[in-house]
Amino acid sequence: MDLSQDDSFAVRRHGRRSLQALEAMLDAGSPAVRDQQISKTFRRRSAATALSVQKSIQLLDESISSPSSKQVRTPGNLKHSTYIPKHLNSGSKFDVSSRMGVMGRKTPQKDRSHHGSFHEDSFSSSFHNLSGMKPLPEETEDVTTTNVRLLLEEDPGISASKSLYTDFLQCLKEHAPADELFTLVEGYEGLCQEQVSMLKKLIRHASRQDEKFTKTFKVLHELCLEESTWKLAKNLFKDRQESAVQEDIGMDQDGDDAPLVQGILQSDRKIVNELFEKEQAIREAQLVVDWLESGAQDDFENFSENVKFFSDRAVGYENSRHRLMNKSSGVPTGAERSQVTELDPDAPMRQNMLLDDLDKEDEDRLLQYIFICLRAGQLEKAQKTCIDCGQAWRAATLEGWRLFHDPNFSGLGPECQRSPVEGNPNRDIWKMVCWNMVQDPRVNTYEKAIYSVLSGNLRGLLPVCRSWVDYLWAYFRTLVDVKVENEIRLKSTIRRSLENLPGEYWEKNLNAKTVFREIEANESLKQEAYELHHIIQKYIILGDITGLVDVLYERVTGPDISPHTLRFLAHFVLFLRHIGHRSQESQCDMILERYVEHLITSRQHSLVAHYVAKLPQAAQIHWYSKFLEGITDHEERQHFLELGEGEGLDVAMITKRVVENIRSRSHVDFSRIHDTQSVDTNISEEDRQKIEAIDWLVFDVAQRAEAVRQANAVMRTFIALKKLEAAKAVFDKLPPDSVDVIHKIWHQQMGTPVLPPEDCNAIREYLCIKAYLDAMESFNDWVQHYHHGKPTKPPAPAGGSFTDKVAHEHRLKQYEQEHDRWRHNLLMQTQSTKEHIYNVLLFADGGWMVDQPQEKDEEDMSDDQAIDTAIDPQRVEQMQRLRGLVLPGLTVLLHSVLHSSEQFEECVRLADILASEQHTLYKVFQKAELQRLLQLIRDSSLQLLDQGRGPLGYEQS
Repeated sequence: MDLSQDDSFAVRRHGRRSLQALEAMLDAGSPAVRDQQISKTFRRRSAATALSVQKSIQLLDESISSPSSKQVRTPGNLKHSTYIPKHLNSGSKFDVSSRMGVMGRKTPQKDRSHHGSFHEDSFSSSFHNLSGMKPLPEETEDVTTTNVRLLLEEDPGISASKSLYTDFLQCLKEHAPADELFTLVEGYEGLCQEQVSMLKKLIRHASRQDEKFTKTFKVLHELCLEESTWKLAKNLFKDRQESAVQEDIGMDQDGDDAPLVQGILQSDRKIVNELFEKEQAIREAQLVVDWLESGAQDDFENFSENVKFFSDRAVGYENSRHRLMNKSSGVPTGAERSQVTELDPDAPMRQNMLLDDLDKEDEDRLLQYIFICLRAGQLEKAQKTCIDCGQAWRAATLEGWRLFHDPNFSGLGPECQRSPVEGNPNRDIWKMVCWNMVQDPRVNTYEKAIYSVLSGNLRGLLPVCRSWVDYLWAYFRTLVDVKVENEIRLKSTIRRSLENLPGEYWEKNLNAKTVFREIEANESLKQEAYELHHIIQKYIILGDITGLVDVLYERVTGPDISPHTLRFLAHFVLFLRHIGHRSQESQCDMILERYVEHLITSRQHSLVAHYVAKLPQAAQIHWYSKFLEGITDHEERQHFLELGEGEGLDVAMITKRVVENIRSRSHVDFSRIHDTQSVDTNISEEDRQKIEAIDWLVFDVAQRAEAVRQANAVMRTFIALKKLEAAKAVFDKLPPDSVDVIHKIWHQQMGTPVLPPEDCNAIREYLCIKAYLDAMESFNDWVQHYHHGKPTKPPAPAGGSFTDKVAHEHRLKQYEQEHDRWRHNLLMQTQSTKEHIYNVLLFADGGWMVDQPQEKDEEDMSDDQAIDTAIDPQRVEQMQRLRGLVLPGLTVLLHSVLHSSEQFEECVRLADILASEQHTLYKVFQKAELQRLLQLIRDSSLQLLDQGRGPLGYEQS
């Protein structure tokens, strides 16, 4: 709807008048009571109504204002380098001493990170639907191009999390030394926290039903669980390592701890302090409680500040108080109802009457909030909230669990001054009262849970638990409480009999294994219990690293494992190695191999070398060579070879394997190749890959011998398939000085000019191939000159004039000159081609493609040299087959060249060369090939007879 400027002003005036009228109506309808008697709920609702109307007027102003006057809201800044997490306003640090009131050795402090775990089924999520409990608005952010880029991605969360792979590697490199191991884990945890914070900003206004953000929510959930797992691993493994060190120190010292002296009073706190000092199991259980409360605190911080209990002064049950005051003053209070007549904390229970509905609503919300505080380890915050709401008595009841400690037992202070006593000396009575209260069905469920937490009552605590982590917290909290209570009753020196707790309290003889067994038996928790990170957390808590690795191996070898889970598992396996877990190496290696495979397929190329270096040497060669196969750019190849060398990889073996892998992609059966196959001048993509693979061995001059061997193998295949252009391309990949380089390097390394047999035979084969390629190139030049360079005789003019005849004679003379020149060049080219082909047919020292026999002194040979001289049967077979494919055909080509050049005598001499026992060329001919060649020689012999010469080229007398 379009409004004119005057209309917009009218609408605004009407809106403001409506607001004024509404405020007047609210004032008129309010009861005329004193300010101190006004209900806090009424004030809250009035303020909310006024705020709602004011907001409506603001929205109305914005909707009718001109576009130029509107303030456009832009997306928030997702650049995590500029994000500064807010500080927590929590109470004390949570450790064993603050939890149980003990002094001495403390558990590691819990991490108070702003970024919380994001559990879809977390306990705190069950309270998000409470009235007035909504998440806090996030911090205001600036607009950056990062926002726009990520929001335009097909799945923003996946794109935003890609940097984690590089960040984890950088963190791993920065904290490589063993003494920085737990700093490394803190770094992992911090990276997850930053990413979780960014993703939460990204999906602030997104819906789970939005297909674009489906994977984003999944990644966020994974990273929150991963952050929690790193935190648990850091706390538990650090404590275990410290315990192991102290045990070693204790073993070196003579004697045990001094026994307790009978008759000396000891406070409960000191007893429990010694319990935590000597019992690793109970200390770890408390660490688990701290960890679970830390995770809940992260969620708690997201909405706790939004829970307001409005009151100008500390007044409890103010609405009931207002009614009672009106009643005592004779003011009508409306319909009579069964309402309390006294306002002490026990009045509703003692009189079996009700509070005012508004007070009952406020109290229910307060109890829920107190329990959330306890779930997050925020006892002090819960007590402060109670005091602010006029229930200081309730804050005092939350103190009853504290352990009694009288510092005067160990001596008085200066001038015989007594120190104040701490804790509750009647803690047993307080716990018994809590247990009795939990049995009362009239008590609110959350109130039961509050005192069950502090008194170790598992039955009263479980009804408000919703998720796996909540149940785990409840069980471990109870476990610690029972162990502490048992220790106090065993060693307490207080001269009075302690109250007996219910038998149910002692029936649950819990330990870590029984806790997980009972939780997994709960049908509603089975799906959560078998989530990978919860399984990992379970085995970490149990200290069963062997079972943990078995589970990780089973998961990683199965389908549908996410990339971030792979990244976590790989780094977790490396962490286990750092702390000394060296069993199940094959399974750990498989996990690392899966991660390396993912890095290769996801093109995280710069990360591959470091993680490959963590594998055994055979796996290093396999995976890095597989990775390098996909690199085609010359500069990238050199770069990744340098990375591999920097990580300590065997680059020589890796590049050798790369070439072998590429050239073995298509197996060529030499036995099925026949000489009748035509020449193929095309170079396919597969051929091109084999050709370019030789580059891997040319970067390092120390690999020149291997480069020659691998190039020979590729060229053998191309020559057999008559792909001479491809074979020539491979030959050109080798630098011309390769033979000299091989001799120089061997001389430098071994101090002798005599090459090992393997290198000698490789060089010989290289020279054989060079001779063949030169011969074929010379033959092609001869064909080009013979068929395309021969001048054409000019035709005689038919009945031409005298001028035409003179011109014809002139052209004929030019033709004769060109023909003589062509004939001369042909003889020169024929001679060159003949020499090149003879270089192949009459190759020295055994013949073409025949290894030169070596005289070996077995006593002087090292083991490596003995291995090098081992014969490769496949190579020998290919070379023998290649002789049969090449030499007969090359002989026929030579006869063709000589016969076409009218060198018939040379043609006849070929028979003598074939029959020579020195070269035994006849052995490479099949019967049909030999008959064909003899027929060609017969034709040349007939040409000699036609010239009046003998059949063998001799002059006849």
